[in-house]
Amino acid sequence: MQILFKNIKSLLQTRGENVKKVAGQDMHQLPKIDQAFLLIKDGLIESFGEMDHCPKPSDTKIIDVSGQMILPSWCDSHTHIVYAGNREGEFIDRINGLTYEEIAKKGGGILNSAKKLQNTSESDLYTQSKTRLEEVIKLGTGAIEIKSGYGLTKEAELKMLRVIKQLKSAYNIPIKATFLAAHALPQAFKNNKSAFLDLMIKDVLPTVAKEKLAEYIDVFCEKGYFSVEDTERVMQAGIQLGLTPKIHVNQFNAIGGVNACVKHNARSVDHLEVILNEDIEALKGSNTMPVALPACSYFLGIPYTPAKEIISAGLPLALASDYNPGSSPTGNMNFVVSAACIKMKMTPEAAINAATINGAYAMDLSDKVGSITPGKIANLIITKPIPSYGMLPYAFGSNLIDQVYVAGKLIS
Repeated sequence: MQILFKNIKSLLQTRGENVKKVAGQDMHQLPKIDQAFLLIKDGLIESFGEMDHCPKPSDTKIIDVSGQMILPSWCDSHTHIVYAGNREGEFIDRINGLTYEEIAKKGGGILNSAKKLQNTSESDLYTQSKTRLEEVIKLGTGAIEIKSGYGLTKEAELKMLRVIKQLKSAYNIPIKATFLAAHALPQAFKNNKSAFLDLMIKDVLPTVAKEKLAEYIDVFCEKGYFSVEDTERVMQAGIQLGLTPKIHVNQFNAIGGVNACVKHNARSVDHLEVILNEDIEALKGSNTMPVALPACSYFLGIPYTPAKEIISAGLPLALASDYNPGSSPTGNMNFVVSAACIKMKMTPEAAINAATINGAYAMDLSDKVGSITPGKIANLIITKPIPSYGMLPYAFGSNLIDQVYVAGKLIS
């Protein structure tokens, strides 16, 4: 089946096949075609161009979107949406003055989520998670990464990854799975970190690889959690079994994790609220994508990733939601783009690039999504009538999405 969108006010993020990511000053350029058409065939982008060259194919559904814009769906490369319950109580604790670290020390934080998840059945966990996934799809997310890491036991980690596998089968958007092997130390191992890493690496990881439950491996590389040496140990084990590193790093402290990740050719380094000159130098010339998570900074009240510094150094940058129950309980990428512009001083062009084409790169999905390119999946956002794409981050409290398409099909 074919669909022809005509009279598009602006068709955004129009790219050639050779563009996999954008970096440096190129992030401030958002290619577009005004008064455009877009032809979809069998769920893929067939062609596009100016209305003066609009085709008139037969047996085609024609949709007039006068005054509206079309852009590729958001590509959210860092989430934890498979979790049980919520951490609303800790939200109140933080309002009353406790820090994220203080909450964790009294058994809250990741350990709280782990306890809830361990006591939740796989079917219930799937039901909770699919509700969140459906919500973010309707908000314009057309590709997503989902991590484990709230299990902290072999059984619970595998349960999470099997739920992600079910979501992959049930929903028609690209979903990438990450085995977050070292997220926090459970109470049973609080005095024996090496034994916990042995469990994850020697017992859980082989099952993950054998059952093809994940494409990536992850570690929370941070003071009080896992050291650079721990991180390298996990990365090396994952690489040996075919998993690519995709690492939490530099959220509260810069301890050398970025350099270690680049050395092991990590697909991305995520958080970077704290970043040193040596981290930026390590990223130059690498294939590793820096990823900022502004919703986490907003929710926790911590510094924002210094986007302008990263981009000015000639580097790329992606944006992701970090959707999780403790530090970023939202998967709304529209808010993420707005927060990046308002709090990180990214231009609208840079923020849209970061949340589409660069987000796709951070999931190894550059050939499938992230831009309006012939042959890519027709995962699309159709805006309401707006004067310019700058309205998307500007009107941060408004829903400016009129319709969402996944593989060329309207999501109701």
